[in-house]
Amino acid sequence: MQFDLKLPLLGFEAVSTMELQKIDEIFMRLESVGEGPSFTLINPFALREYSFDIPSSLQALLGITPESNLLIYNIMILQTPIEKSTINFVAPIIFNTDNQTMAQIIIDNRADFGIAESVEKYLKR
Repeated sequence: MQFDLKLPLLGFEAVSTMELQKIDEIFMRLESVGEGPSFTLINPFALREYSFDIPSSLQALLGITPESNLLIYNIMILQTPIEKSTINFVAPIIFNTDNQTMAQIIIDNRADFGIAESVEKYLKR
């Protein structure tokens, strides 16, 4: 499914359209339509308690209503071995599947979210 960016991804201001592809129940692939970056995304709710408020300005920009179907994913930097991979919980990406819009936000007031948290921290041994 293709999404229009309503706010640019950090560091990729020229990208305006991206395609979201499901890998499985936990992982997604986000690729720029045309030239540009691609990312592996992870469902944060599969790993931890994760909640934050979406600012009203972003809700308006994405057309979010109480009935909206939203997806929230985080960028994951893959490493070998997989346990060394990191997740950015500070800058989630919000997808409104009802109107195919998306935006990345920064959660700046939460000490319990890291910018590069190790996957190893969330693995059950």
